[in-house]
Amino acid sequence: MLQWRRRHYCLAKMTWNSKRSLFRTHLTGLLSLVFLFATFLFFNHHNTFIARIGLKENPVTHTVRGFKTTKTENNSSIRNTWRDAIPQTWKPHSTFNASNTESQAVTGLENTLSTNGSIYSEKGWGRQNIYHYKYIINEPEKCQDKKPFLILLIAAEPRQTEARQAIRQTWGNESLSPGIQIVRLFLLGIHTKVNGYIEKAIADESRQYHDIIQQEYLDTYYNLTIKTLMGMNWVATYCPHAPYVMKTDSDMFVNTEYLINKLLKPDQPPRTSYFTGYLMRGYAPNRNKDSKWYMAPDLYPSERYPVFCSGTGYVFSGDLAEKIFKVSLSIRRLQLEDVYVGICLAKLRIDPIPPPNEFVFNHWRVSYSSCKYSHLITSHQFQPGELIKYWNHLQQNKHNACANAAKEKASRYRHRKMH
Repeated sequence: MLQWRRRHYCLAKMTWNSKRSLFRTHLTGLLSLVFLFATFLFFNHHNTFIARIGLKENPVTHTVRGFKTTKTENNSSIRNTWRDAIPQTWKPHSTFNASNTESQAVTGLENTLSTNGSIYSEKGWGRQNIYHYKYIINEPEKCQDKKPFLILLIAAEPRQTEARQAIRQTWGNESLSPGIQIVRLFLLGIHTKVNGYIEKAIADESRQYHDIIQQEYLDTYYNLTIKTLMGMNWVATYCPHAPYVMKTDSDMFVNTEYLINKLLKPDQPPRTSYFTGYLMRGYAPNRNKDSKWYMAPDLYPSERYPVFCSGTGYVFSGDLAEKIFKVSLSIRRLQLEDVYVGICLAKLRIDPIPPPNEFVFNHWRVSYSSCKYSHLITSHQFQPGELIKYWNHLQQNKHNACANAAKEKASRYRHRKMH
């Protein structure tokens, strides 16, 4: 207590100059602390901003396969981000427009999408691209005795026996178009649960129809990219001179006759470096971890995908099968098959071409009428029974599809009016 009084008394006895000097000392120390704290906050915020600038997303609208940018969006920041990543030797072709340049600029992601920097994943994507999958079932002689005009690569699941049979009876019939040779192939992996019964059934089906190829990867949604590359490699190896290839899915309605006669036109010279389908332009990676189409930033850091075609159905010239497969060996594998093929095309400097009509390829279910279905190539989400029903109806009415559709509509109208 005495010591406290002495200290307090001494302070009371201090001169004014001594008090002012002490005050300045405390004030200087306080200001120094504030300045250091403010400097720390500034640099911390700056580093965080720099780290996140590559992942900043502009206003987007949700779509079926991810996110699509709004039309009013300014893409200059995208070009600036890509500009530093594009190799200095690359120069856009003089015929490219701005959107094509953005599409091709994705090739600047070689450092992050290359196989050297890839990540192993049990799902089969994001790993190094040593394509080592062996055939369980193969059809190496499928093209030896014929020169097919069109190869149909149909992604199917091992258990989809009914779907495969429905396709054989409808749009996948190899004798569908007189004078035009078609090759049909179902692409399969291994069922996720070891099941001897399923494998035996597939082997029996293969011996009967000779239209199945199967390799030893797990048949899952995340391995669709591997499945598609299997089909590309098969075409390049066993049928390299086929003019055209279509890759599609087992739940699709495909108007094969319209595809051949109106789009591919056998009476004209085959095209090369040709790729078309339902164009997906300006789509951004889906960063929602709960989404089926989630794309992790470490797998694909860019803000935009290149232009790609919906995986529900796209058509390409046969020469691209080998090119796409070979270039895929230098690009980190991603789980979104259609996006991945688009990246391969971008690296090859090949732009997907819009179809003659934007409603020819559809990645959704189009309401059925013989008139509409006689003028489209794809429609989505068909059960085997529906496929057979609508296909047979279209075949019965294909010569006067629109006239018959108008009569049916008038008949339904009269029926409703009477009742």
